[in-house]
Amino acid sequence: MLTAGRPHSAAPSPGALAAAPLAARRPLYTAAERERRDRTRWTLVQGVLAPLQFVVFAISLWLVVRYLLTGSGWWAASASFVVKTALLYTIMVTGCIWEKVVFGRWLFAPAFFWEDVFSMAVLALHTACLYALFTGSLGPRAQMGLALAAYAAYVINAAQFLLKLRAARLEAPAGADPADTHQPFPAGAR
Repeated sequence: MLTAGRPHSAAPSPGALAAAPLAARRPLYTAAERERRDRTRWTLVQGVLAPLQFVVFAISLWLVVRYLLTGSGWWAASASFVVKTALLYTIMVTGCIWEKVVFGRWLFAPAFFWEDVFSMAVLALHTACLYALFTGSLGPRAQMGLALAAYAAYVINAAQFLLKLRAARLEAPAGADPADTHQPFPAGAR
């Protein structure tokens, strides 16, 4: 079948892509991108913000679940969500700067396209929760339920970035120490 003058071929299944050897796929970074990644201070910024955001997430998750189970601690759960969301916005902005330095685009570089797409969903859920919190458009339990949905999306997005971190380490150049591969993670987590 022809589509726009080109032969149509079926897209490979996700299983086929996963089974393809690393060498057969486009590398995550070109040599120039890897060098820019390793040279920019924004890699370190991401490397500090991502685990910090995760720690705040873990504390906030505990506070949100505690509120949902006991009905007490709404203020602490809400405040922790605001702090977590502020870190998310910060890591997203600095991640965009990192992506511009490394890949020449502010967002949606091919190497991180799907992570960035899902990051938009994470941002939307966190922003919706902030809106509900500050406007009172949802009751406290519904707000915390929305916070859990935002956190579930964050965990999925963080997993996407951790898989990219692993891929970057696996494709480290010959002779490089795989533990020395600087790669920012999560974005929602970027």
